[in-house]
Amino acid sequence: MVRQNLVTSDDWLRALSDVDVDVRREALNQIAHAQVNDDLVFGALMRCLDDDDALVVDGAVFALGEHLFVGAVEKLCAVATRHEDARCRESAIAALGALGDDRARPAILGALDDKPPVRRRAIVALSNFEGPDIDEALARASEDRDWQVRAAVNQLGRDDD
Repeated sequence: MVRQNLVTSDDWLRALSDVDVDVRREALNQIAHAQVNDDLVFGALMRCLDDDDALVVDGAVFALGEHLFVGAVEKLCAVATRHEDARCRESAIAALGALGDDRARPAILGALDDKPPVRRRAIVALSNFEGPDIDEALARASEDRDWQVRAAVNQLGRDDD
């Protein structure tokens, strides 16, 4: 139904608010690749960022990032900086990097002090930003204790700026 664009906004709203966590998770997996233009559906995606299930939050973050929904920047920053699950923080950093909105800069820079997977994702996210603070952060990250973080900085080719 998703591939043929037969899912209605009402279908999405029902699925995203279903009591069964598996239904919400699957809806989020599907909606990330669907054509969605309804503010009510984006509102439901935003509410999923507050779900008790970390995989629902992760799915909502991914979907919002895939749709480049700039209206989610503040809530994505909150997930990136305060969520207890590192997978959610990492996904939020990825979505914020894709959005490239300058309001996300502090959250992405702050992620350079998180766990290694989040730090690696932050390096990639920073590729959409410029400025002395970004250059300084990348220089610091080029000496990170995690070799994959250092490698990510090296792949950007901006570590000598």
